[in-house]
Amino acid sequence: MTAKRRVETMEENRAKLIASARKAFAEKGFAAASMDDLTASVGLTRGALYHNFGDKKGLLAAVVAQIDGEMARRAKDAAATAGDDWEKLLAEGIAYINMALDEEVRRIVLLDGPAFLGDPAQWPSQNSCLESTRQSITTMLERGVIKQVDPDAAAQMLNGAALNAAQCIAASDDPQQALPKVVRVFTLLVNGLLNSSGKG
Repeated sequence: MTAKRRVETMEENRAKLIASARKAFAEKGFAAASMDDLTASVGLTRGALYHNFGDKKGLLAAVVAQIDGEMARRAKDAAATAGDDWEKLLAEGIAYINMALDEEVRRIVLLDGPAFLGDPAQWPSQNSCLESTRQSITTMLERGVIKQVDPDAAAQMLNGAALNAAQCIAASDDPQQALPKVVRVFTLLVNGLLNSSGKG
C-alpha cells in the first residue's frame, strides 16, 4: 500500500468512525454507546478507534468538534439575511440557541459533551466562534454601535450566554416551552450592550 493510499484509508476510517459514533451517541448517549458495536457497524475494530482517536473520549471530542463546526455554519447562514452587524450578531446567537431543539445537538454537544469533555469554553472548536464574535464586536465598537467595552470580555460573555442558554433549553423537561423564555432573556441581556445613539 502506498503512503498516499494509507493516508486515504486512515481518513476514510476516521470518517466512518465519526459517522457511526454520531449515530450511536445521539441514539444511546455517550455512556451507553458500545465501542464494539459502533466499530463493528462500519467493519472496523477497536484498534482502529484507538489508533485514530486514542480512546472513546477522543472520539467524542472529534464528533463534538464536527457538530460544533456545523452549528457555527448554520448560525452564520441563519443570520445572513439580517440587516446590520448588530442584528446579524443577535440573529446568530438566537440561531445557535434554537439548535438546542435538535436532538443530536442537544444530547451530544450540550449534554454529553460538557459532562465528559469538560468546560466547552476550552474546546478547540469554540475558538473560531469566539474570534468571529470578537471581530464583530470590534467592528461595532469602531462604528459606535455598542457601548465602550473590552472586546475580548464582550466576546467571551456573548458566546458564554448563547451556550448557557442552549444548555438551559437542552436540560429542560420541556425544551419547546423553555425556548421562547430563554431567547427573550438572552435578547434583553445582549441588548444591554447596544449604544442607543449608535443605531436607528
